[in-house]
Parts: sequence; structure tokens; C-alpha cells
Amino acid sequence: MKKALLIDCCVRKDRSRTARLAEAFVKALPEEYEVTRLDPAAEGLVPFDLKSLDARDALLAAGQTDHPRFRYARQLAEADVAIVAAPFWDLSFPAIFKVYIEHVSVEGITFRSTAEGLQGLCRGTDLVLLTTRGGIYGEHDPLEQGTPYLRGIQRFFGFDRFRCVAADGLDIVGFDGPGALRDACEKAAALAASL
Repeated sequence: MKKALLIDCCVRKDRSRTARLAEAFVKALPEEYEVTRLDPAAEGLVPFDLKSLDARDALLAAGQTDHPRFRYARQLAEADVAIVAAPFWDLSFPAIFKVYIEHVSVEGITFRSTAEGLQGLCRGTDLVLLTTRGGIYGEHDPLEQGTPYLRGIQRFFGFDRFRCVAADGLDIVGFDGPGALRDACEKAAALAASL
């Protein structure tokens, strides 16, 4: 059985257009995938402060990467495919996703430092971003910062490929937003079926 990890950063839950995109993706995954859904906000993940950083650093210095604190990093490292469902907010994604990345960036689990530089340790083949955007953004639009960030995370953690399915223009007056979302759901389903 292969492992698919869905990192659900859809703050609006069942009202979220990105959640609809994620459901289309998950439904189309081949049967060999076992899907685990992770909602970082529901898990109570919060940004690091001095006390939590010191506690993390002490565990790592003692080589205790099996500590429960690192379960999210181990979960990501063991996933065959990781799917990030995150709407486009404030030029990138909701803050909870960055908080999640802080928690899973663990030396010795998701990456390691070597004499040649950083080496990703995640075994997965694909890191997929599913997103919905109110405007229309080209691949190299400087106002769209979520995709470049995820491309960097893909390389940092060692996933083979980064893929993005976006529904653009959903809030533009006169634009067929519902049609764009339907098209993106079809693309997401086709991508999932190909894995």
C-alpha cells in the first residue's frame, strides 16, 4: 500500500473552493493509495517560540528523533506523495502552512546537512500543490509566491517532482469562475490518476 498525505490548509473547511479541488484529487487516486488527512490547525500546531525551539534542539542534540514531537516530520518523510491543499492568500498561502513547514523541517528526518550541501530525506516522488486563486497569475508572476516556495520545499525535502494545479480567476467579475474550478478539478483528478 502506498501512502498519500493530504495537508489540508483550507481554513474555510467545507466552504473552501480549494477543498473541492482536493476532494477531486483524492477521489481519483489509484486504490493502492492509503490517504491520511492532516489539518495542521486542528492538530494545534503553533509557531515556535524560544521555549519550544530550545526543547526541540535538546531532543535533536540527544538524537531523539523518535520523540512524538517529530511525528509530523516522520509522517511526511514516509509519504509516497504529499498533497498540499492551500488557497492563495496574501500572495502565497495561509500562515498555518508555514507553521506546518516549521514543524516538519527536522534535520535527520526530512533533510540533512552534508559537506556538499542540504540533502532531502523524504522518500516521496511527488509534492503537489492544489490551490484556488481569485485573480489570474502566470507561472512567473512576482505576485505569486506560493508556488516558488513549494518548489524550494520540494528540493529541500527531496521529493522527485513538484506539481501544481490551480484554479485561477475565481473572483474576477465576468469571468467563468465556476468553469475554471471545474476545469481545475478535472486536471487534479487526471494528475492523481496518473500517480
